[in-house]
Amino acid sequence: MAGDAVYREHEAHLVVVRRETVATDVVALTLADPAGDTLPAWTPGAHIDVVLEAGLTRQYSLCGALRDRTSFRIGVLRAPGSSGGSRFVHDALREGSPVRVRGPRNHFALVDAPRYIFVAGGIGITPLLPMIESVQQRGVPWTLAYGGRQRASMAFGDELARHGDRVRMWPQDEEGLLDLPTILGDPRPGTVVYCCGPEQLLAAVESQCAGWPPGALHVERFAPKPTEPAAAADSSFELVLQRSGVTTVVPADQTILEVVERAGISLLSSCRIGTCGTCEQEVIAGDIDHRDSVLSEEDREAGEYMMICVSRCRSERLVLDL
Repeated sequence: MAGDAVYREHEAHLVVVRRETVATDVVALTLADPAGDTLPAWTPGAHIDVVLEAGLTRQYSLCGALRDRTSFRIGVLRAPGSSGGSRFVHDALREGSPVRVRGPRNHFALVDAPRYIFVAGGIGITPLLPMIESVQQRGVPWTLAYGGRQRASMAFGDELARHGDRVRMWPQDEEGLLDLPTILGDPRPGTVVYCCGPEQLLAAVESQCAGWPPGALHVERFAPKPTEPAAAADSSFELVLQRSGVTTVVPADQTILEVVERAGISLLSSCRIGTCGTCEQEVIAGDIDHRDSVLSEEDREAGEYMMICVSRCRSERLVLDL
């Protein structure tokens, strides 16, 4: 029965065991199990869902020590236009506060490479910290260019200082914007680029790396990537949920996720804007119209997975392994 299909992942009720201010308007929270239980292992680039209050779930990158199985650490910027998430963290969460989390999951995984260039903007430094730890432990060459509005607003600067001249701090009020043509230059064999930060930085890095080999650039977005207006209105299509034995129709004005939920199938979702990767599903058949901000161009071309909260189908029929 479709209503019996429930898909789950690790969920835990943790507590804030440490809260520290790591920059202007940035706090780092360390979360641990109140009973001292071990937390799931994770890999560089992973994030967790933090369920802050009823109807309010946000994704935060893990930025603690990779080998620490006793706690999760996240860094949270008080965003000026916050819709409630960062404001709640800064105003309501203190040491001892309970926090419900889901995950971890990783859609920004660190690939093996002979050399790395890391580029961070603002709070985008958080997913890069464990990447730097990983490549440093392996003895692989790397550099970090870290931009921010002011030095005081750039989180984890003290931690990064121990890496010496591998790290270039780039406060905008002192040195202007990141010099991407110098940082990235010409494509370099064996080098991959990891970038996280505001959309303006990501777009500039994508433009600078346009001539690099496919797969050399990896980015993570906190907000949906701007898209061109659709050439035509959305249309309906048939949806087959193979494992659940359900065949239905996705109307032009509804998302696949909404239709799946209407069919009585419980599955995880969070952002509903195509940035967190929670609702990713395996595609068996269908011409996918990818609209997410998670999958790489190589992943999109492979056509094996899609984010059903925003993406659609160009063909008349879509079959999911769901």
